[in-house]
Amino acid sequence: MASTSARLLTLLGLLQSRPDWSGGELADRLGVTDRTVRNDVARLRELGYPVDAVRGPGGRYRLGAGARLPPLLLDDAEAVAVAVGLRRTAATAGFEEPARTALAKLEQVLPDRLRRRLAAIRDASDSGPENTDSNVEDPPVDAGTLAALADAIRDHHGLRAHYCDEPVEIEPYRLVAWQRRWFLVARDPATGRWAPYRVDWLHLRAPGGRRFVPVAFPGDPTEFTVREVARTGWAVHARITVDAPADEVLARINPTVGTVEPLPDGRCVLVTGGDSVEVVAVWIGMLGLDFHVEEPAGLVEHLRVLAARYARAVPGPD
Repeated sequence: MASTSARLLTLLGLLQSRPDWSGGELADRLGVTDRTVRNDVARLRELGYPVDAVRGPGGRYRLGAGARLPPLLLDDAEAVAVAVGLRRTAATAGFEEPARTALAKLEQVLPDRLRRRLAAIRDASDSGPENTDSNVEDPPVDAGTLAALADAIRDHHGLRAHYCDEPVEIEPYRLVAWQRRWFLVARDPATGRWAPYRVDWLHLRAPGGRRFVPVAFPGDPTEFTVREVARTGWAVHARITVDAPADEVLARINPTVGTVEPLPDGRCVLVTGGDSVEVVAVWIGMLGLDFHVEEPAGLVEHLRVLAARYARAVPGPD
């Protein structure tokens, strides 16, 4: 049996790891009796850690809210996961400095063995830029805006904002991270229309909107966001006529690239977009199918430039 102090730390770690435990489960994990669990819970309360209990067969326990912060107890795998996650976050625009300081603070509260492991990960690894498939820099993520949106979702509180310089009043439902962008799935209460709003294009206004009674979202918010972003969430949008049936185009693209609309003549229209005309040109060039582009004008001109460049890149016929 572990010493009392070591067992108390293990008990605290278990109570932190999930919200509710039965006395029997804790006894099994600690290798002690139910009576010892009750005594250890009493010791934790004497030390200032609020542990709530529900009477009954075996009893149930949970770590309650209180003024004193329990020590951070992570096992090896959890410590590595946090360190790797913070390393990746440090490469996200807007979170570079908070991620670095959070990792430093985490190291200060961990036991020496885990601190050494985190230091080893920190010293042995680097994070490359997240944006490796676009010639447009990632927009910075504002932590305060994300927190305010999460609060509004939790409290069912409407938002007043400017979106692409247009005033909007919306009901927030879900935050979705995709393609190094954050999107807010929200509903327009005036029309009932759902839409994904790019968070970096959303500027909150004060005071906010009124509280609302949530309605069920018709589907999966993530799938909805991926589908709708092809139409509304990019800086550049295009409708590409492809000389192939819709089924063939769908078989060649990632569903996140865009949507495909069949045409009566057997061809189809690919509705897609990207951060720049260069990115859109790369995507449609990878189809391996003949296509036609009439707009936007910037994309048409860029394809002309690419056609001439590629023609110069290969020797002419003998």
